[in-house]
Amino acid sequence: MTVMKITLGCLYPDIMSTYGDRGNVATLLRRCEWRNITAEVRELRLGDRFEPGEFDLIVIGGGGESQQRLIASDLHKIKGPGIREAVAQGAAALAVGGGFELFGRLYQPGAGAELPGAGLFDAYTIGHRAILDDHYDTLSEARADRAIGDLVVRWGDQLLVGFENHMGGTYLGPAAKPLGQVVSGFGNNGDGSEGARLGNAIGTHLRGPCLPKNPALADFLIGAAVMRRHRDTELPPLADEAERAARQIALRRAWAATHGRRARVTLRPPAAGPRWGSARRRGVPGLSPQGCP
Repeated sequence: MTVMKITLGCLYPDIMSTYGDRGNVATLLRRCEWRNITAEVRELRLGDRFEPGEFDLIVIGGGGESQQRLIASDLHKIKGPGIREAVAQGAAALAVGGGFELFGRLYQPGAGAELPGAGLFDAYTIGHRAILDDHYDTLSEARADRAIGDLVVRWGDQLLVGFENHMGGTYLGPAAKPLGQVVSGFGNNGDGSEGARLGNAIGTHLRGPCLPKNPALADFLIGAAVMRRHRDTELPPLADEAERAARQIALRRAWAATHGRRARVTLRPPAAGPRWGSARRRGVPGLSPQGCP
């Protein structure tokens, strides 16, 4: 019997984990355990080098501008080349929030020098000025200039759910493909796109953490990591009743946010027509309410 083993590299766990991002790592480990896959976690901190042949799955969480400033140079110079090589070799990756922004080419804060990124995704992020620099007259005005709330994304035939909270916009270059299409929320920059994908690497604004409520995304990452070491291996399905219930609650909230009332939400194919998301909230195409009071 073949013993399947993967190695997960967790980047800056002491700095980049502002939205419970360790929950993404815990989800990956538990779903591996349920399938008798041995998953070893190695934490890489400032100054640690990334050896591309050693890792099958890479995870980086989110962080604010102050956290991004702490890691940007290290990520760009020390870890970036190895990360790019590992993904080119077939490794999987999940970059969330501020980590996603720094997996692009650069992040330009609202004030101060730009921060270089790992250069994995052909993307760049332009931030807004900070709330406390007198750019805004009121906190309400500042919040209105921020993408914050439930985010629903169509990824193939799946709907991914999570929470977004970011200022500014992420823009994809010609070599980048979005992870999916915004169904509800803001996404990258309001153009209807969300996240980025390169091979088995995923970048996204979905937070919360995102993997406990999106088992299909977790299994995509695990499956890619396993295939890197064990070819022609299929993951056995899991029941996922609790995960489906959590997704349903998130979808219900997304509907309520756009319609101002509680509703039971079911999935249907997206309507044909123009891309969604040019405004922060445009209803919820792809969702259908039932039993609205």
